Amino acid sequence: MKAVVSINTVAKMAVAFVAAFAVFSTNVNAQTTKWKEDASHSSIGFSVKHLLVSNVKGQFNEYSVSVLSDKSDFSDAKVTVKIKAQSINTDNKQRDEHLRSPDFFEANKFPEIIFVSKKIEKTGNNTFKITGDFTMKGVTKTLTLNGELGGILQKDPWGKTKAGITLIGEVNRFDYGLNWNKAIEAGGFVVSETVKLNIELEIGKEG
Repeated sequence: MKAVVSINTVAKMAVAFVAAFAVFSTNVNAQTTKWKEDASHSSIGFSVKHLLVSNVKGQFNEYSVSVLSDKSDFSDAKVTVKIKAQSINTDNKQRDEHLRSPDFFEANKFPEIIFVSKKIEKTGNNTFKITGDFTMKGVTKTLTLNGELGGILQKDPWGKTKAGITLIGEVNRFDYGLNWNKAIEAGGFVVSETVKLNIELEIGKEG
């Protein structure tokens, strides 16, 4: 006598198989090696055009960088960057206070700027594109940065493994609600809408 298997039973078996496979895949692919920023040898900088003729530079002094990667070229990396908006520094106290205000970052209400990577694509031996979710002033959009792996030192004078990474890119501040500006008589505006990012990271392997 042949056993009759119901459609519901087959469906439940299929769901269980898929769930088990997903858990197995997650465990196999999960990165276990953690890297963290060496803040004394890193910087998260930016520049913006002022009056159409010059570039004003600044940086954020407080941030954290977490990298999970098991591959030597970081092609499997999961990167999370968290920046304290209040820590903005353009070497001008009055301007920095304005940047922290609702005209720009509204740092009291939106204290963190966050980037979480979703994909890395190699473009050369030591170059790559990193794409992720970039959140600023409560707005999240996709951001792609160009990156370069400067190299990996297996053992520094203190016995630590270090790596150097450079990231560059651009964001349109208007996309994130940083809309303040003033027109100038010659045409154009006081502050460009395009902000150039220049990030230099020295990261150390944890553990």
